[in-house]
Amino acid sequence: MTIRSAGQSWALDIALAQGGFDALHPEAVGTMEQLGHDHTDFAKVFALVKSGAMLPKAWATVAAQAEQRAAHHDRGGFAQTAADLYLRAAVMWGRAQYSIFDAADPRKAAMRERTDHCVARLGALRDDRVRRVVLDFEGGSIHALLHLPAGEVENAPAVILGPGMDMIKEDYIWAAERYYTSRGMVALSIEGPGQGESRAGGLTVDLTNYERAIGRYLDYLAGLPEVDADRIGMFGISMSGYWGSRAAATDRRLAALAAFEAVTGDFTTIFERAQPTFKNNYMYMSGYTDEDAFDRDLTLQMPLGDLVAEIACPVLYGIGEFDELTDLGQALANFEKVRAPKELRVYEDEFHPLGGVAAEAFRFGAEWLERALDGEFGTPGRDVRHYVHRDGRTTDHSADPAWWLGAAPTHLAEVRRGA
Repeated sequence: MTIRSAGQSWALDIALAQGGFDALHPEAVGTMEQLGHDHTDFAKVFALVKSGAMLPKAWATVAAQAEQRAAHHDRGGFAQTAADLYLRAAVMWGRAQYSIFDAADPRKAAMRERTDHCVARLGALRDDRVRRVVLDFEGGSIHALLHLPAGEVENAPAVILGPGMDMIKEDYIWAAERYYTSRGMVALSIEGPGQGESRAGGLTVDLTNYERAIGRYLDYLAGLPEVDADRIGMFGISMSGYWGSRAAATDRRLAALAAFEAVTGDFTTIFERAQPTFKNNYMYMSGYTDEDAFDRDLTLQMPLGDLVAEIACPVLYGIGEFDELTDLGQALANFEKVRAPKELRVYEDEFHPLGGVAAEAFRFGAEWLERALDGEFGTPGRDVRHYVHRDGRTTDHSADPAWWLGAAPTHLAEVRRGA
């Protein structure tokens, strides 16, 4: 645990008690719904939470209720109702186990078993169109879920669904079905090094192994008869927007990238100024207990810098104007360095979760990827920018907030001048 995390746990408790989840992530319920959480379940969970220590119990309590109801409908032969409830239970069991930052804790393993059971029943009720995937990777294993469209599928486009640092592969089941398999696309929701079952098996994240893991998943997808190996893209949010950017710069097989809330600036912001839980979690993911060593080996080395200039595939970035993990000026400076065909949307008054526009962003990202994988958006020199206003208007050709009055922050102005 970091020094800040230990010393400021009281602040987290007060925020949860007084403001619930919104105090930590404004309007994030909209995003959580895109990750399979029913808003009524979410309300039940946070009605039980008055401190951070209560989170695992609250998630487990409501997860068990949903699973019990799912089993009732399963026994009665109401397959779709049962499957929907198993999905709700799975993501809550997943959230319960995530809240325990000790891979050896038996409670974490027990909650993972409940998650796996719910996903297994969901898959069976969905005609085996949701399948577990386990791949050997650099002395360990990486874990994913394969999502297939209904019916016979061959040479279809595919999308890797990359989770943020505090997500697991199960968080994408709902979105995979709604936005991808329903359109005849194959989806693979993944866990990379340091995440979920991959971390539980001892595989930690370092500076470069996450993009190599994405390469391993590309190998897997390219070998499936259902998939066109030349049409594999990636959708990533938060840290997977960062990891996806690294993969797009180092692996030419990735044909398109849509990244929302990507952490593309310095890592001092996320690890020193944002909530202490972000750094605490990433130290767990990377296997560090020495905070000074973590800062030296990772924090200072992680920024993308000029690496994004190596990206060759079409890319889409979307970010909130007040994203608390990446300063907007830094995000725009990163975008300037991308030489591939590119598109950017800045959402007015949105924070990191993009909760107020989550449904739009998830759908737009999926539709953009579908078109990109069909050959659109690949024109050399393509540079499309939008500032999406809160009131529904959209300013085209520029993503700079209007209140800047054309005066970009110093570091962004320097990048634009080529300084």
